[in-house]
Amino acid sequence: MSVGDVIDLEPGPARHLTSVLRMGVGQEVALFNGQGGEYRGQLIDAKKSFASVQLNSFDETDRESPLSIHLGIGISRGERMDWIVQKATELGATQITPLFSERCEVKLTGDRLVKRVRHWQQVAISACEQCQRNKLPTINSPIPIQNWLANCSEDLKLLMHHRANNRLHDLAKQATSIALLVGPEGGFADREIDEAMHQGFQPLALGPRVLRTETAPIAAISILQAQWGDLQ
Repeated sequence: MSVGDVIDLEPGPARHLTSVLRMGVGQEVALFNGQGGEYRGQLIDAKKSFASVQLNSFDETDRESPLSIHLGIGISRGERMDWIVQKATELGATQITPLFSERCEVKLTGDRLVKRVRHWQQVAISACEQCQRNKLPTINSPIPIQNWLANCSEDLKLLMHHRANNRLHDLAKQATSIALLVGPEGGFADREIDEAMHQGFQPLALGPRVLRTETAPIAAISILQAQWGDLQ
């Protein structure tokens, strides 16, 4: 994409602009390619499922948090993972890696795994469109938790654990990058918790109540962004 180009929108966004927002030829729109910044343009063609935009200018607006958060999350059933990906994207997570763990009840292989990753990536794109984030988070393909633990290199590594004694105020370390580990519905097995701590993860509880697997990462990311990121 570059200034002066004419872009034909994909059917989904085109339908949203023309049928839902009822925008027509001559109206201004903002487009992003997921790599940062956004283009200002004008609709030059608008039909039910087709729209073309003339790109007139580029705006380098940066809405990324100064805090990089890599969420490692045990894969959940049903729509829970969609919700986690959507909300973590809105809150500024930089990377999301779904994890296979001992108590994970979701089995993904072959074409089903490929389709599920593409679906999560589309969920993230839609979330960016809604919240005006113009840089896409990385949605990684699911991997075993042991592989993820062994390759984390963030400044601060946190393991959500409702029986932990540590609270965030106990962690005096200033961080610019955080690896946040959250378990599936049944939690992590003891040996997985031990392995995480062996790899430098610190157990962390957010309060006296036990949070669901889809609630814990969203609460944690919100608090971390308020502490070291861009939520005020």
